[in-house]
Amino acid sequence: MTELGTPIQGVTLYSFTRAFHGREYDLDQLIRKTAAEGFGPGLEIIGFSSFRGFPEIDDHFAGRFSDLIDEVGLVRTSLAVNADIGLRPDRLMDQDELIAYMRKQIAAAAKLGFPIARVQISLTPDSMEALAPIAEEYGVTLALEVHADQYASHPRILALRDRYEKVGSPFLGFTMDWGATVTGFAPSLIEAYRRRGASEELLSAVVALWDEYYEQGPPADQADHGQRFGRFIGLAHQHGRPDLGIDFGINGTGLFGPARVDDWLEIMPWVKHVHGKFFGIDENGNEPSVPVAELITLLVENGYSGAVSSEYEGWHWNHWQNPFEIIRGEQAIQRTAAEAAGSRMITDAVEARRALDAHLSHAVRA
Repeated sequence: MTELGTPIQGVTLYSFTRAFHGREYDLDQLIRKTAAEGFGPGLEIIGFSSFRGFPEIDDHFAGRFSDLIDEVGLVRTSLAVNADIGLRPDRLMDQDELIAYMRKQIAAAAKLGFPIARVQISLTPDSMEALAPIAEEYGVTLALEVHADQYASHPRILALRDRYEKVGSPFLGFTMDWGATVTGFAPSLIEAYRRRGASEELLSAVVALWDEYYEQGPPADQADHGQRFGRFIGLAHQHGRPDLGIDFGINGTGLFGPARVDDWLEIMPWVKHVHGKFFGIDENGNEPSVPVAELITLLVENGYSGAVSSEYEGWHWNHWQNPFEIIRGEQAIQRTAAEAAGSRMITDAVEARRALDAHLSHAVRA
């Protein structure tokens, strides 16, 4: 019988992007705010959006950053890095260029003290295998993000899982992103469209179409995905709002994934990090479109004791509510769910650091 997990409570600063871009907080202030509000101890940061000159990190900055993290009592969990194979204007990066590009970012993660680097789906099984010795060299676990429109049982993800099993490196794994297992079109986004003048008839049609796709389950392949995207665009045209079509398609197919919660069992032994993706908290203190409690229960029952970074994505459209209060509400759901499952969320920094070290030191449980 699997021992119950004790996930580590945490947050990604991505949740507060609107406040950061609006210059309400600089990086140091936002880190201090995160600690003061009790959103840690786990802290995740996106490299390119938070560190000037990334992935070049000088010794002075790295030292000052480490001192700040220690001072406020947070624990570095994951540094989100990019795999932008389309950076060149003339062609996609070849494998050698991509590996060199990733090496710099992995080195930066190590220098900044992050034990995990979240990487992206543009990395193939061959790329991940080539990166394994680099990850081991720097002591940084590479956790490829499973993000809608992908899902755990998607052929591309299963191909990665199978390669991980073949390579056998504990430094390769996945980041579980809850956006792959959404149960409804986010009401806060519907409200945002309403504020942009979308008719109630159009909004009802968008929700009904998403619900239809939820019943069908995730798209079988990219052609299916493309057809779904096109139908959202078609709805916008039919209702006289063609300007909203691409937005409907991106969110309806690329942000709200309709896979079921137990789909994560396909890759659970390889989950190194979790993005607690969600979109809002309603007046009853619930997340109406992401099954947060069910997801935490799944993690606890399957022995997961790594970090969960609360990732509030509703900031893209919700400019009328406070993101800090929204994070507070979502983390309360997590803690309650962990307790109901017979465990708890770790909120103490010392315990979190010890648990994360143990979680990452374990070989893959085949």
